[in-house]
Amino acid sequence: MAIVDATGVRAGAGRLLACHVLHGRADLGAHLDVHGHLGRDAARHIADDVHDAGLTGRGGAGFPTALKWDLARHARRPTVVVNAMEGEPASGKDKVLLRHAPHLVLDGAQLVASAVGAGEIVVCVADDDPRGQHSLVDAIAERAPGAFGRADVRLTAPPAGYVSGEESALASYVAGGIARPFFRARKGTVLVARRRAMLVHNAETLAHVALVARHGAAWFRSAGSADAPGTTLVTISGDVAQPGVYEVERGQSVASLLAVAGGATEPCAVLLGGYGGTWIRPGQLGTPYADRALRAIGASPGAGVVAAVPAAACGLAEVARIARYLAGESAGQCGPCVFGLPAIASDLSMIERGDGGKRALARLAERLDAVAGRGACRHPDGVVRFVRSALDVFATDVANHARGAPCSSQARMPILPLPSRRASEAERQSSALR
Repeated sequence: MAIVDATGVRAGAGRLLACHVLHGRADLGAHLDVHGHLGRDAARHIADDVHDAGLTGRGGAGFPTALKWDLARHARRPTVVVNAMEGEPASGKDKVLLRHAPHLVLDGAQLVASAVGAGEIVVCVADDDPRGQHSLVDAIAERAPGAFGRADVRLTAPPAGYVSGEESALASYVAGGIARPFFRARKGTVLVARRRAMLVHNAETLAHVALVARHGAAWFRSAGSADAPGTTLVTISGDVAQPGVYEVERGQSVASLLAVAGGATEPCAVLLGGYGGTWIRPGQLGTPYADRALRAIGASPGAGVVAAVPAAACGLAEVARIARYLAGESAGQCGPCVFGLPAIASDLSMIERGDGGKRALARLAERLDAVAGRGACRHPDGVVRFVRSALDVFATDVANHARGAPCSSQARMPILPLPSRRASEAERQSSALR
């Protein structure tokens, strides 16, 4: 993936990818040359600074970072968990940070640990990302003893997977259990696994914390918009000239993001947030890339994914292919995941190949209703959101397939990325269904 400093991002002033832009290196010397040392009082003031900055989580949910810390302070010596799992196949931002700004991530983890009185920092990098693991091992080794304050730091490699990077799944794994999500009635509570309190942050969130500690809340807000301050990493893919990971200012239009990546020629739809996200139409590309504005059209930034599907492609074929993958990534702990998701994928595959007609569409709608809100975790809800928005945005494709007129084989060429092993499995399942 390309790593590009987008127009308007002041990399030289110390944004996320500044070290790469200015030095092309990720070692501690280059890091300190660009960003400088953390001040002695940085940890003492960081909670107030992060609150004033309006920093929200970059892992998908967009939860206010300072509020998460307030909840964790009531727990006895919580564990800070760094989520660098990159479970979303269409995203590459965690890998970019681990390879090009690992010390920013570690600085942020150190500051959080000091702010909440954590006794341990655990960095989670998926077992299929040895390059990211090596980058973190080297970065940790470069830092002086005691660099993490009173907290110990260790690196662990949970199994790669779509749901294993969910924060409760990581908490479970760090506590000695299986990397599988567990039910949480609401996110506004301390995350506890096996009686251990966990504070889980995405790697990008922590990198922002490190920059806020150095430059302050006003500096952070000098980029972005009033209700969506700062910069963010976005993985832009699909029908664009230069797919890659870009650092962009929040609040600009979705169309502007596509332009940063060379522009989409003629997109029929754009996926926002990832494979648990939402499809939007070309007429909605003027929407600001900000939580509030995107909520108004039923979308969110999610995991920082913007994927454009060209008009020549078959949108339904893309959705069916991803649905098969998502069904295979089930946590396997409740009926909606074990039975509901494969049934939804099967219906989509049937419609995709031109079988079943209106009866299959009606059955699919019933299954989406039956699955929504009934999962042990939020994976089924993400699949329902992804599929429902696709049925709306790709309504013409869906109608053509349902009346027995599927798209040509050329239009079914894959556009959206999948992990190679899982992509092969999804295609094998597709062949079996046909």
